Amino acid sequence: MSAGRLKIGFIPLVDAATLLVSVDMGFAKDEGLDVELVREVSWSNVRDRLAVGHYDAAHLLAPMAVASSLGLSHVKVPLIVAFNLAMNGNAITVSPDLHIELQAAAEGDLSDPAVSSRALKRVITARELGGEEPLTFAMTFPFSMHNYQLRYWLAAGGVDPDQDLRLVVLPPPFMVDNLAKGHVDGFCVGAPWNAVAAEAGLGVVLHPTCAIFNPSPEKALAFRADNVMRDPTPVEALIRACLKAADFVANEENHAEVAALLSRPDRVGVDTQAILRTLGGAPVAGAERNRDYLIFGDSQSGRPESYQASWILAQMLRWRQARLFPELLRLAQGVFEPRYIDHAIGVSTPHPHKAIAAFNGPDFNEADIRAYINAFTLGEKI
Repeated sequence: MSAGRLKIGFIPLVDAATLLVSVDMGFAKDEGLDVELVREVSWSNVRDRLAVGHYDAAHLLAPMAVASSLGLSHVKVPLIVAFNLAMNGNAITVSPDLHIELQAAAEGDLSDPAVSSRALKRVITARELGGEEPLTFAMTFPFSMHNYQLRYWLAAGGVDPDQDLRLVVLPPPFMVDNLAKGHVDGFCVGAPWNAVAAEAGLGVVLHPTCAIFNPSPEKALAFRADNVMRDPTPVEALIRACLKAADFVANEENHAEVAALLSRPDRVGVDTQAILRTLGGAPVAGAERNRDYLIFGDSQSGRPESYQASWILAQMLRWRQARLFPELLRLAQGVFEPRYIDHAIGVSTPHPHKAIAAFNGPDFNEADIRAYINAFTLGEKI
């Protein structure tokens, strides 16, 4: 990582907006940076190229940064999350046929995740009795908020994610095509792909995942830990550029310009209307605006917190992705490092973090992760 030149990988998603805008609107250049952005297809590509040094930084799944640093299902490469690019931003979408089945099975308002998850359990039970194949749901990566949001919702209704259906991994741009072909019955993915499915009549957006838990760290600006410790100057410069971009994106007067930028083939590459709706807080036309649907990192929400890493680790432990040992929590917490944003903007007294709240289940207490995990009916007991 040279002083002013950075090569950064990203996935075509709206939650990369502030990173993309920081470069394309000149905010990074104003901070003395020369940034090359590379559009990737899969999260594993982004992770691997960051790990081997092909990239200096990455738009990365927040849980992936923790997993890489712990050496879970991949070579151990310590990473630093220096900035939260986005909170929330995903949604659960199902096929029109499955939506009809859920409506028939629902006892209450299907927009309530507790109601929809129990309805899904009834649909699954009926399919088993009828000798039908299990349903298939897709998410973007095992170490992702998509996976944990989907599993949390399923388990709340009594659906065992590892026994009662199939969970498969698909890159975000491939979700809609696989739903259209009947390869999957639903998926959890980030914007704008839920909107693309809905607008084409191929899917029904069931829940924005801020209805599952909120606010959840979604995408991180991640760096190799050794590079950050060697020279934090470009890291802090890029954070300042992203904060300027976040202010630009937050201004509704700029939404048309931002949507036009993101719709370019070398950026997100979808219709501007789907992006505009996402920026406005509504995943589909006619939906009520939800300010929590996608939150871009600013001086408060952009600050990575050890609490967020602890919460991610708890989901990993619940779903048997990690084994608890004495140093595990400390190592995970060290991935989400706030000192760089604090230094970049000159903050000495940071704003306290906002707790991650789920639609049901026990409250999270990072001082007693074991009790939190053991309070659930489904999942690992530790």
